[in-house]
Amino acid sequence: MEMISVTVQGMKMTCNEGMSLYDLEKEVKAKIGREDAIVAKVNGLVKELFHEVEPDSNVEFCYYDSDLGKDTYERGLTMVMLRALYKELPRKDFQKITVEYCIDTGYYCTLNDRTPMDDELIERIERRMHEYVEDDRRFIKETMSVDRAIALFNERKMFDKSNLIRYRTSSRVNVYWLGKVADYFYGPMPYSTGVLKLFRLEKFDDGFVFIIPKKDAMDVLPEFNPSMKLHRTLKETADWGVRIGSENVGKLNDIIVNNGMREMILVQEAFHEKRIGDIAEEIASRENVKVVTIAGPSSSGKTTFSYRLSAQLKTLGLRPHPIGLDDYFVNRVDTPLDEDGKCDYECIDAIDTKLFNEDLTKLLNGEEVQLPTYNFITGEREYNKPIMKLEEDEILVIEGIHGLNDKLTEKIEDKYKFKIYISALTALNVDYHNRISTTDGRLIRRIARDARTRGHSAQKTLEMWASVRRGENNNIFPFQEKADAVFNSSLVYETPVLKTFVEPLLHRVPRDCPEYVEARRLLKFLDYFLAINPQEVPLNSIVREFIGGGVILD
Repeated sequence: MEMISVTVQGMKMTCNEGMSLYDLEKEVKAKIGREDAIVAKVNGLVKELFHEVEPDSNVEFCYYDSDLGKDTYERGLTMVMLRALYKELPRKDFQKITVEYCIDTGYYCTLNDRTPMDDELIERIERRMHEYVEDDRRFIKETMSVDRAIALFNERKMFDKSNLIRYRTSSRVNVYWLGKVADYFYGPMPYSTGVLKLFRLEKFDDGFVFIIPKKDAMDVLPEFNPSMKLHRTLKETADWGVRIGSENVGKLNDIIVNNGMREMILVQEAFHEKRIGDIAEEIASRENVKVVTIAGPSSSGKTTFSYRLSAQLKTLGLRPHPIGLDDYFVNRVDTPLDEDGKCDYECIDAIDTKLFNEDLTKLLNGEEVQLPTYNFITGEREYNKPIMKLEEDEILVIEGIHGLNDKLTEKIEDKYKFKIYISALTALNVDYHNRISTTDGRLIRRIARDARTRGHSAQKTLEMWASVRRGENNNIFPFQEKADAVFNSSLVYETPVLKTFVEPLLHRVPRDCPEYVEARRLLKFLDYFLAINPQEVPLNSIVREFIGGGVILD
């Protein structure tokens, strides 16, 4: 048998021609001292481990501590769960399971008709899943024509799958098998079930969650401590999507091709406006509230939301007065440094919270205050604004990432404060078994906005995204349960609009850079959606914050 040369994890070596990546990984495992790999990157492209090793290729195995590895683990475990459900549920109920969304450390699953699932059934499902993992069963990948895949899924009454792939531009589809269970998944799968060792199922609300380790602690199953406010918001969004017939991408595409998108957009925007109005009325009904804080992760639409909320407050007889948290940055020489030795403008200690609380206290006491302005060129605060005094009908609106952190307003009594958490919490699914990450929705928004307003390439945005998410995990997500109200800024129609702007940007990401794999993944994701003409988007929509042309920001 001929030998071929290959580079693995930076090491030059030879192996037998025709060897699989799976067998190669077992051969080098002792040398690199790692746990089992889940998937691989070969010459910058993602490959499942059943593929043969290519001569003179550069192989980088991916483990659970990478986004790619963890996501593949989740997909594999989902199919194991579906196989167990296939055995435990009546045949007529099998297709009614939906993997809804991620909540805390778990992935929420329900029967589509919201029939509650009892503890005994959940325990039986988990036992079967562990049996399949111990048996180390192979995932089998079959590439077939779109027509054959549609026929297969129609025969199995998996109409969400057949309707989804009907709109794909590719003529071929990858179908995965685990025993008699066939399914379609958005992304690569593990080689076999044996790598999926750590998980548990836990009853939650009407369904259950399956819990897997955190990326940085793969040997430990975390506690499940969900934000119930976030869960209620996501569940409300998911239920609303079912009511209007747009709970998955296939149904959304049906609406587009049947000329129903204009009405869908108007209904979605009316839903947003009603929710913003409800929050404004709640604020106005609390007679002592004088400070409204708005916080949320990157690309949630905080700026547009604050404008629209202010407009609603005005209709209720209040006069909103915005205060910029950036103006309370400490002088640059006093800014804390991050782990890379760079100024960390996202941590709470980058804000002069002492001065901020002093100024707010004076304003609430009816005193005159000169608010600062931060000079980003000199890195120092300046005082050149007019003197301010808070009138009886005025209310302060403060937008910033620390708006939910009690330290920001620690000297202000709670009765004067109203905290709002905003995020783009998509509950739209690709299909019943492939959820859409809320992080992906925000990332696509940010790619479009960064290119338009900052001149950043998609590669630059992707390069910064891990740092952005670390800041969110440290400074925003731990405080979301402290919010008095949660606003979901996602719009079911936004991805078909953003697709037009983002696809060309992603195609420009060079193949030889680390961000290429992520760019290809997002391009595949966008390929599921039919495009919508951006001119259909209302001028005051949150989507305009990312594509431009809005009456609020432009």
